[in-house]
Amino acid sequence: MPNKALSILSAMIFLALWQGLASYLHSHTLPTPVVVAMVFWKECRSGQLPFHLGVTLLRLVVSFTIAMSLGCAIGIMLGRSKKLDSFFDNWLVIFLNVPALVTIILCYVWFGLVESAAILAVVVNKLPNVIVTIREGTKALDQDLLDMARCYRFSRRKILQHVIWPQLHPFVMGATRTGLALIWKIILVVELLGRSNGMGYQLHLFFQLFDVASILAYTVAFVSVIQLIELTILKPLDRKSQQWRR
Repeated sequence: MPNKALSILSAMIFLALWQGLASYLHSHTLPTPVVVAMVFWKECRSGQLPFHLGVTLLRLVVSFTIAMSLGCAIGIMLGRSKKLDSFFDNWLVIFLNVPALVTIILCYVWFGLVESAAILAVVVNKLPNVIVTIREGTKALDQDLLDMARCYRFSRRKILQHVIWPQLHPFVMGATRTGLALIWKIILVVELLGRSNGMGYQLHLFFQLFDVASILAYTVAFVSVIQLIELTILKPLDRKSQQWRR
């Protein structure tokens, strides 16, 4: 059976199980897929869901871009320099183990309930993970290939494009996928604690109203967007970057 057919079958089974469990429990705490779909459509028509989803996605794009750019640059530097790696290793361990909630609260306390504090909180939480992943990938680079490139007098751009990037690609993609999954969860907490818009703010309101159908509708919307990013951007980039492999 083709992979696409398997994916469709898996989704249908999931919806069937959801429908069956909701019908069996017959409780407002677990609405059926039809009820969630109706709420989803209602929120889309009112414009509330697109607006708050757009705000959250904007925060995700900004914080993700900053975290990945800084994380890749710092990770490569640490992976190439043993002295820098030894000096900053304890820093990374500390930041990796500081709870996200603590970082968010401190950023709001120190910088106020402003947009820049929200973005900073997300970046600080994600940055150590990117640095560690890229650092380990840099350490695993084939030194013989680098020496060969230097012998043939490759420019720095060619070394980065043809020698370093193909080897770092799996690590970058790993950091990208885990980054998207982690960042949007952190953004929801950031919005819940200190913003007046976004998906996290809306979910907090629905929680206070005990509106499970709206909570699930907003969750489905965001998960669908992340899946769309995976299918239309990340997977095509992955296939293109892996063309050099046999």
